[in-house]
Amino acid sequence: MIDVVYFAWVRERIGLPRERLETEARTVAELVEELKAREERYAMAFADVSALRVALNQQLTDFDAPLADAREVAFFPPMTGG
Repeated sequence: MIDVVYFAWVRERIGLPRERLETEARTVAELVEELKAREERYAMAFADVSALRVALNQQLTDFDAPLADAREVAFFPPMTGG
């Protein structure tokens, strides 16, 4: 089981702040593909992953990162200062 957390407009498009999932995915990218296949709202949220950042266990990482020991994956748009 893995906790998936959504922030900002990702949360708004999916309609959930977080969920716990069973997954066969080995990488973040494979998890994204599983999510996109679930429902249209996920497909819309993950349509352009270049507009997203990802963290595993609260550490920023890339979409090709392995999920092996991850307990949590979080998706969010890039942060801007100002």
